[in-house]
Amino acid sequence: MTKMNAELAEDARPAAMICHADDTVMVALRDIAAGESVPSPDGTLTTNAAIPSGHKIALAAHAKGEPVIRYGEQIGIASAAITRGDHVHSHNLKTALSGEVSYGDFAGPQPASGAKTLGNWQGYLREDGRYGTRNEIWLIPTVGCVAPMAEMLAREAELRHADAIASGGLDAIIGFGHPHGCSQLGDDLSGTQAALAALCDNPNAGGVVLIGLGCESNQLDTLIEHIPERSRAKLRVMRAQDPGDEYDRANALIDELVEQLRGMERSEAPASALAVGLKCGGSDALSGVTANPLLGRFSDRVAASDGRLVLTEIPEIFGAEKALFARSVSAEVHKEASALLNRFKRYFLDQGQPVSENPSPGNIAGGITTLEEKSLGAVQKGGKAPLVDVIDYGGVADASGLTLLEAPGNDAVSSTALAAAGATMILFTTGRGTPLGFPVPTVKVASNSRLASAKSGWIDFDAGRLLSEETGVVDDDFAAALLAIASGKKTASEKMGQRVISIWKRGVTL
Repeated sequence: MTKMNAELAEDARPAAMICHADDTVMVALRDIAAGESVPSPDGTLTTNAAIPSGHKIALAAHAKGEPVIRYGEQIGIASAAITRGDHVHSHNLKTALSGEVSYGDFAGPQPASGAKTLGNWQGYLREDGRYGTRNEIWLIPTVGCVAPMAEMLAREAELRHADAIASGGLDAIIGFGHPHGCSQLGDDLSGTQAALAALCDNPNAGGVVLIGLGCESNQLDTLIEHIPERSRAKLRVMRAQDPGDEYDRANALIDELVEQLRGMERSEAPASALAVGLKCGGSDALSGVTANPLLGRFSDRVAASDGRLVLTEIPEIFGAEKALFARSVSAEVHKEASALLNRFKRYFLDQGQPVSENPSPGNIAGGITTLEEKSLGAVQKGGKAPLVDVIDYGGVADASGLTLLEAPGNDAVSSTALAAAGATMILFTTGRGTPLGFPVPTVKVASNSRLASAKSGWIDFDAGRLLSEETGVVDDDFAAALLAIASGKKTASEKMGQRVISIWKRGVTL
């Protein structure tokens, strides 16, 4: 969509919309002037102040302390009296979140969503029966001391083997640097080992060169013990401190993997072989209206096809977790999910931080006021898929349905954790925009058409279309676009070479 077309489309939209019949606020779909009359569910209302696009307008008066409702749920309480037509934001709305809470008992499995199933796609079949959406060689350092070396070797190898990549079969050679692996202790070191070992297990890596230094805390032999047996045959290992030219040794290992992988062909893969990570970053008030529900409906299709889904960003579930937990398939899953949420809240509280220290400045500028509001929009990415498992950071999701993964909201840390959990594609919604991509294809889904037009080099799909087009048409287009990406079409971040990892650092540094 061109910039002019995006602006025309936005001008044709209603001034504001309501998300749920029980809501006490509307969301502006364009900038609204003070004193402007806009349609509302009960007729019209006149704004008492200028309302920026994406921000909230009061549909009803709220006394101080009364709940404010969006998505049919409480997004906070009025911190001051609110009059119908007022701008509702940080000046008159505050969070009601506190510390750990009880999430009640398991209520029993929920009915299936009844969603469509997905068609087949073209992937790389691995010997263990899994499918990759890419066939790549990854260079992964055990420690930050050799991270620049790994990245440089990968860049040079891509140039040296440009013919193998251009002819198909081998998609890329990527070095994933990170600053960790030394001066770490206990659970902090274990977390680094678990994340790196799980990345090595991802089926998108047809081959992995593990590069160690030799004296680091994260020793190669110990790290290899954490890598599942099914993925050890694709490993090549080098210690830089061993005698000889480390660059020659590394290049020989890369060249060996290139010869092994070049010319590999994709084959037809069932929808059940999809493993999809769900992520949002730089959200705005439309993320919970367009982009995240779009992902949710696709998630329902993946679940209906017996595929795997992984949801994380645990702090961005605070305030919306009860509806998510209600989809647990067993009492044990409900108990584990509840424990994870409270454990993560305790992680904040032990550091002397409030559990509601979110949204970010960019979220606030986009119209999101409280963490409850952000969370209620964010959890929609999982649709109505059954919650089948809960895994720790560095764990691997292996069950059909939705798995809840322990990781923070930080874009790079959580997206790396999703790839480590086995996701071979990440769906990343955004209302503000970001160019960054991660180990597996990262599909950027814009919540609004203005962003999709302004940053077409970042964005892969415009969910803003949902404000002017039929939902079913957009859903089908989205599903087709994702299956094409799974089958080899490059994402915007892949085209730009924006591929990074980031590890969750939780402990002291020696």
